[in-house]
Amino acid sequence: MATKYFTQFVTGSEHSRSAAEWSGVVELTRPIEGRKSAQRELRELLADSFDLDSEEIRILHWARLH
Repeated sequence: MATKYFTQFVTGSEHSRSAAEWSGVVELTRPIEGRKSAQRELRELLADSFDLDSEEIRILHWARLH
């Protein structure tokens, strides 16, 4: 069963002109555990989707949708 999360994040570096803020729902095949590992996992997933390095993703907010 898929687990959905609302995420708000920034792509690009803070000093880059190409930095952009995004928000939306991310659907994962399994729930993520632990606050720190969750942010890392979300960053990696988003980076893959945007064809970026995970260091170029900064999570502002995330929450599991019920």
